[in-house]
Amino acid sequence: MAERRSQELKETTRSGPGRLLIAVYGIFAIAATARSAVQLATRFEQAPLAYLLSAFAAVVYVVATAALAGVVSRRVAYLACGVELAGVVVVGAVSLVFADAFPDATVWSAFGGGYGYVPLVLPVLGLLWLRHTGRQRPSASP
Repeated sequence: MAERRSQELKETTRSGPGRLLIAVYGIFAIAATARSAVQLATRFEQAPLAYLLSAFAAVVYVVATAALAGVVSRRVAYLACGVELAGVVVVGAVSLVFADAFPDATVWSAFGGGYGYVPLVLPVLGLLWLRHTGRQRPSASP
């Protein structure tokens, strides 16, 4: 019974607007991973903190994408979205206050301003979507 409910929640999370959310997370996962890999491989000594934070953001986006797609548990999805939101807020604030520590931007710098603030909005939408789909009652099927 619990396994069936879990499967239904996975399918609900992946349907409707959830597909768009997963697609955007997937795009950010690919973009952040590629960007951080290039930065770490070619210019690590120029801004190690910023580039390591970019790599961390890439890992968070990959985990969030997989979790929202139902590959891992909803708890991991909540955790990934929460870590992402905290990262955007903390790194965004720190990057504005201590600009010298960030000679090059990360995905989360200036609250994601370099990416149209999508990094700030995305985890909020993810958390709201998880909450919305978690409240839906399973369908009455045999």
